[in-house]
Amino acid sequence: MDIVGNGFLARHLCSLAGRHGGTLVLAAGVSWAAHTSPADFAREAALVEEKIAACLASGDRLVFFSTASTGMYGKVDGPGREDRPVVPCTPYGTHKLALEKRLEASGVDYLALRLGHLVGPGQPPHQLLPTLVRQMRTGTVHVHRGATRDLIDIDDVVTIVDRLLGAGLSREKVNVASGNAVPIERIIDHIEERTGLAARRVYRDRGGHHTISTDKLRALVPETEAMGFGPSYHRRVLDAFLTAAVPTATP
Repeated sequence: MDIVGNGFLARHLCSLAGRHGGTLVLAAGVSWAAHTSPADFAREAALVEEKIAACLASGDRLVFFSTASTGMYGKVDGPGREDRPVVPCTPYGTHKLALEKRLEASGVDYLALRLGHLVGPGQPPHQLLPTLVRQMRTGTVHVHRGATRDLIDIDDVVTIVDRLLGAGLSREKVNVASGNAVPIERIIDHIEERTGLAARRVYRDRGGHHTISTDKLRALVPETEAMGFGPSYHRRVLDAFLTAAVPTATP
């Protein structure tokens, strides 16, 4: 497969580069859930249009990475599912849903993967865990009261992408997440426990709380049963990240 992009996700997907011929993976564009830049959104939309045209001409399948974040599912009652209407509640969620709809209308062979919060070595500094660790090192961490995040290890994501592509899926949306909504405060507790960092918590307005449905993912990728998704999964994910990112971590 061909990979467009050179960021965190693209670098990890390179291990699959010799597999899944006839697939173009678009691992570039806006990846920050708090992003609001119209110019950046426009650049990603233009890139999607360019790759839709290329794949229509070549017959290749186009893989697009969307979001399962609060911006997409925050207003949904119950777990966020791929087969139900959503009303995005952030500019980022609105942008990603619009690109999904463009793929649906284009006639291209596509797979749209709605990602949870990816965790692994080499994450960009604006993402959740690098931001939390950086703040905690300063002695003060900012917390959105009641917020949750679904963490998933980047290596598990790569395995899931490999299996989904191997299954030959077409014109589908799939949540790629653990299905476990972890309170931000519990994530901070674990970082403190493993690193010895201690920070004053400054609370902000209430954050988004939602659970991502993984029913479709589990049915399509039975290997997820061996990945340990569940209430304690985030601990393993955090330990692996902290061991690589924080020298004092002692998992």
